[in-house]
Amino acid sequence: MSNTETHPAEMNCAAGPDGTRPALQVLTPRDVPLGGPRAMRVRRTLPQRARTLIGAWCFADHYGPDDVSASGGMDVAPHPHTGLQTVSWLFSGEIEHRDSLGSHAYVRPGELNLMTGGHGICHSEVSTPGTTTLHGVQLWVALPGEHRDAPRDFQHHVPEPVQLEGARARVFLGTLAGDTSPVRTFTPLLGAELTLLPGTTLTLDVDPAFEHGVLVDRGTVTAHGTPLKHAEMGYAPPNHPTLTLTNDGPDETRLILLGGPPFEEEIVMWWNFIGRSHEDIAKARRDWMEGDRFGVVTGYEGDRLPAPELPTIALKPRGRAR
Repeated sequence: MSNTETHPAEMNCAAGPDGTRPALQVLTPRDVPLGGPRAMRVRRTLPQRARTLIGAWCFADHYGPDDVSASGGMDVAPHPHTGLQTVSWLFSGEIEHRDSLGSHAYVRPGELNLMTGGHGICHSEVSTPGTTTLHGVQLWVALPGEHRDAPRDFQHHVPEPVQLEGARARVFLGTLAGDTSPVRTFTPLLGAELTLLPGTTLTLDVDPAFEHGVLVDRGTVTAHGTPLKHAEMGYAPPNHPTLTLTNDGPDETRLILLGGPPFEEEIVMWWNFIGRSHEDIAKARRDWMEGDRFGVVTGYEGDRLPAPELPTIALKPRGRAR
């Protein structure tokens, strides 16, 4: 998915553990429109001033359930990415994906699509005509410096559900609850969908070197003793060997669990580009507008997205989240 803000803020991002922080930090999302006046709106929890990264996870959009039968749904024209991987995960609906690697695939509920746009890739995302309700998350992962120019790649994986007592997990990246995803990433990561029945308390063994984010999609949940409402994300710093989740509500709750070791490199993220400096971002923008670095998406009817104008001053650091 593209960041279609017309004035995207620059982010100089880094994260790390802080022993004075409470066990769980609650992150509230902000609404962002994906295009014109009738466009979908998404709830963005990463990045924000309070927290810019969770492991290498640097971007999290949560959308729906939206009735798109009248609005036309999602139609994101070809747009570029550098220095990151995109992770697409749906709860309902279907999205057609095309990219400059030549991939033509569909994003469906319970199926992972992961695209690597290191040195440069472009893609389009369009909800299919039969989709009436669209609901899911779009996530980005920052690539470490040694791999930030990695070649284009696309991976698809359908994780088998893992049945737990009063709960179910689908592990699309990393390892959890005895299941390991075969999908390749460039830093250690965890990504999983969890559902909990009413009255369930679930304690999961997690990597204590990881920091974790709990994004509530449906219902409410208590994580490490902290209540989380719909669309909120709870952040837990490293040094927790377990994660305890409780569903005290009357309905099933569903959440996305993200994790990874603190990403110690500083990155500058602007629009759909991740670099290490203003010059990196400016070059990527210039290459998108004038060159052939990103390739071409075939099969999409319409023009590609133009890049917004860069700020009139150099992109500057905003400091580490504390």
